[in-house]
Parts: sequence; structure tokens; C-alpha cells
Amino acid sequence: MSEFELLAEGPEPRQRLKHALTRGQSYVLGRGIEADLIVPWDSAISRRHVTLTSFNGSVRIERFAEASNSLCFAGEVVDRCDLRSGDQFVLGGTVFHLTRPGSEPSAAAELPLQEVAFDAQTIRQIRFRDADRQMEVLMQLPEVISGARTDEDLFFRLTNLLLAGVSHADAVAIVRLGAGDKVELAHWTRRRETAGEFRPSSRLVAESLKRRYSVLHLWPTATQTNPEYTAAAELDWAYCTPVPDGPQATWGLYVAGKQGRTLTNGSTPELETAHLQADVKFTELVAEIISSVRRLNWLERQQAGLRQFFAPTILSALGNELNTETLAPRECDVSVMFCDLRGFSHHAEESAGDLIGLLNRVSQALGVMTSHILQHRGVTGDFQGDAALGFWGWPFSSDESTLQACRAALGIRKVFAETFQQAGHPLANFQMGIGLAHGRAVAGKIGTAEQVKVTVFGPVVNLASRLETMTSQLRVPILLDETLAALVRERLDPSEGRIRRLAKVLPVGLETPLIVSELVPSAADLPELTDAHLARYEQGVDDFIAGHWETAYRCLHDMPATDRAQDFLLALIAQHNRKAPADWDGVVRLQSK
Repeated sequence: MSEFELLAEGPEPRQRLKHALTRGQSYVLGRGIEADLIVPWDSAISRRHVTLTSFNGSVRIERFAEASNSLCFAGEVVDRCDLRSGDQFVLGGTVFHLTRPGSEPSAAAELPLQEVAFDAQTIRQIRFRDADRQMEVLMQLPEVISGARTDEDLFFRLTNLLLAGVSHADAVAIVRLGAGDKVELAHWTRRRETAGEFRPSSRLVAESLKRRYSVLHLWPTATQTNPEYTAAAELDWAYCTPVPDGPQATWGLYVAGKQGRTLTNGSTPELETAHLQADVKFTELVAEIISSVRRLNWLERQQAGLRQFFAPTILSALGNELNTETLAPRECDVSVMFCDLRGFSHHAEESAGDLIGLLNRVSQALGVMTSHILQHRGVTGDFQGDAALGFWGWPFSSDESTLQACRAALGIRKVFAETFQQAGHPLANFQMGIGLAHGRAVAGKIGTAEQVKVTVFGPVVNLASRLETMTSQLRVPILLDETLAALVRERLDPSEGRIRRLAKVLPVGLETPLIVSELVPSAADLPELTDAHLARYEQGVDDFIAGHWETAYRCLHDMPATDRAQDFLLALIAQHNRKAPADWDGVVRLQSK
């Protein structure tokens, strides 16, 4: 009695053999006629390559010293190995499986009598046999896809549509190839509910999804041979069509049925085969339409998800493919804006009876911020309560990035200034503070296909947030760090905006002092603050840092009464009777964040 069965599988479907191994006996496996187990198709196998000996519940494989090619087992080259049921070894291009007799499902049970693979050229040459009816079925496909709310719902609808389109099919399934090439049934249905469950051919599914084109298998009928040789005893043909759904075809359409005539000697009636091939072409068309629609839906979801972050011009430059490398997180130079509503807690207390109304007002305020960020080719990051984050320099770097950030900030300031005293306006009595900083950060897209977000993180983001907080302490709407101020002073046309140095400060939690500056509107937009005023103010700041507080006081006092920036330094000078402390180092140490 045989203890094991050895199944050999070559690269081609017809290159198969099975041999029983009796306990206690040894066998020579090779390509020559002197071998006990002959594998004629593989030129990489020597005439006498290995011996196989069955004993004690295992089979020992030993390579002949004169064999020209290696023996591979468990991913390693060996000269000898011991196999148990379920193990396999490789010689050349042939894989050998060791199984117990009658084990289910056996590899041989799924060996087709005939296999037909359909590449694109073959599909084009096939003619439809039932075109009118199948076109009627295809016309239902858009409704099937659009009406499905989940993948499970789509699979249910698809299997029924395919049963309608392939009139002589008995069963349809949605199949997946999981870990270890294990076939998973996502959904299946049969034309007759009483027909019971059916088992798709693992070999057929694996070949189709791995090769990425349709494969048809035809088995001998159950009356002609052992029922073991059919994937389901009453079904004798099946094909699987992959659905292109990304880099890998991870699922497919499996259609199976019974032939109208008995197969003999490995041949099929010409008409029967033609109908099956036409059905494969119909299923290919269904798969292609599904793939195209799902890809369009994916692109629309991605575009919708990214539209809130990117200006239209940037989206256009990214293209429909949304290049993963372009959007991937990476380190780059960015200009970061942090824009916050001032006094939000106070507004919330005042609007305790109308929080929905307050939420609508805040939403409009955030809309002003994001619209200006996008208008000036920026990228919007997360909303953080009543604050908006924007940045420039990713995904595309530009010499204009810093200037665009400043233009967006000035645009936001202008809207809030114009609406502050407009009674009844949603933004009435709303003030904002903006912090702008420039430096290295990591920016990129994170998330899934269903939910995408764009983020930026690094010290420069924290600095922009700190600067925004300082705007209320220094009594100005927009603050810049030293790096950004230098870039803007050099490159921004005064007709768009101006720079005013304010102080040298050390925020709480930081170890290095920084010089902060205000971004001031142009003289045309803020005529009460002239260029002469700005020059006079900066002279006062220089005197203040140098410890000449009396002259600093006089310079700062020359500002117009409407200019609140002077209040911060004048208050400090007044507290010390216009005399710098003995240990004065020019740095104002802020007491709160």
C-alpha cells in the first residue's frame, strides 16, 4: 500500500505527473529512462538527479553527486532533506509536492483536462455569440455599480448580473487570493438555490489572478472519470477573470457550469468551446467596466479629499494620477502660517444661547483664512479649533513661496479689518492673529484612500504658533520670524507690504532669543502709518535693545495714536522710569505663551 503520493508540476499546465511511494522502497527520480520516476520536460533535471526513500512517516530526498543542478527545500539549497505530507521541494523549474493518498483537496483533483489562457490579443479575436442579450445585461451594470453602497452589496449584485449574462452558467463567485495564495470566497450564488455550495478551483483562481488575465479550465465529466478530478463534482468547466483594481489583481469573477456534451479524449465540441470563449469575453468586458468605474470613484474621492488642501493650480499640476512620490512626506523648506481667532473664549461665553450661530460665524472666519491660503497657492493643513494652518514650499518648491504666504496673511488681515465694525456681519467684532515662520519641516500626505489629510510638522510649525500667540502681547495682527522677515524685506515690493522690526524676545520654553517683526500693509492700504513712521519706530527699537530707553521712548511716542505696536515697549520703558536695568541684555523675556 502506498504511504505517500508525489505530484510533479512543471511550468506548463500539461506538465504534471503523480506517483505513489510505497513505504520502505527507494526511487530514482530523473530525466533519463533509467529513472523510476521520469520527469521528461525539465532539461535542468539530470538523468539521475535524486533518490526518494519512504520510511517512518517521511520521505528522504538525497541528491546524486553527479547531478548538475541543485536541490531546493524550504528556500535553501541542500543535498539532503526529509519531507512530510504537505512539504515540497524544487528541481530546476519543477515543483514536487508530497501528499497522503486521498488527502483533500489534492493538487491533482484540480488538474484540468484542458486549460485556455486569454491574453488581450486573444480576447479581441473572439466574437460574441449572444450579443443582444448580453448588451441588455451590460446596460444594467451602471445601476448595479451606482446602487451598491458597500463592496458586499456590489458583489451580491454582480454575481446575479453575471448569471443573467452567462445563460448556461450554474454558479458565480467573487474570489480573492489571500495570504499564502489561499482562495477566499467574498460572495457566491448558484442558479438553483437547492444545488448547494460549490468549491472554486484554487489552481484556476491562483493562475488567473497571478497571471492577470482570464483562464478557462475544462475537466473530465464525473461520469467519465473519478469525481475527484472536478473542482465540484457536478461542474466540469470554470473560468476566472481578474478585476484590475490597483497594482495587483486581488479579486476576480469566477464563473462555472456543466457542459452540454461529454468530453472525450481531451477535446471539446467546437460550438461548446466557442460559447465559453464568448462568455469569457463578456465577463472581461464586465471586469473592465467595473475596474474603470472603481478607479474613477477612487480618483474622485482622492480629488475631493485633496481639494480642501490644495489650490486648483496645484491639483492640476499633480494630475489625475496624484503621484505618490510627489505627495509622500519629505523634508523641505516651508513657510508656515498659523492663523487664530482672538478672544474666542469670550465670544463663546457671550453666545452661550446661540452656539450654532457662533459655530457658523467661526466657520465663515475659517473659510476666509483657507480661501486666501489657497488663492495664494498655499496648502491648508488641519483646523485646530478656531485656528487654521497653512504652508508653502510643498509639494512644489518656489521662489515665490515666502511672498505668497505674506500676501495671504495680508489678505486675511484686510478682510477682518474691513468687517470688524460692520454691524450684522458674521465677522463683526472678530479679530485674528497670524504667525509666520520659515524653515525646515516634514510635509506630506498621510491617511488612506478613503480618508486623506495633509500635514506639516517640525520646529518651524511650533514657532509659527508661538508667533501667533505673541501677536496679542505685542499688539499687532501679523508677526514674522527673523528668517522670513529678512527674505520679505529683500524681495517683497513695498506696494504689497512692509516690514517693521518690533523687539528681541525670549518666549517661554525657548532657549534662544529671536527678533520678531510685523508684516504691515502697504502705505496705500494703511496711509496713517507712513514709511517714515516705520523707520522712526525701528530706530526706537534699536535704542531700546541698546539700553538707550529715553531716546527709545521719544521715538516710539512719535507713532500715531492708532498704532498699538508702541504700547508694548512703552509700557516696559515706563515701568522702569525710562532707564534700562543694570543687567539689561536687550532681550524681553515673555512671561506667558
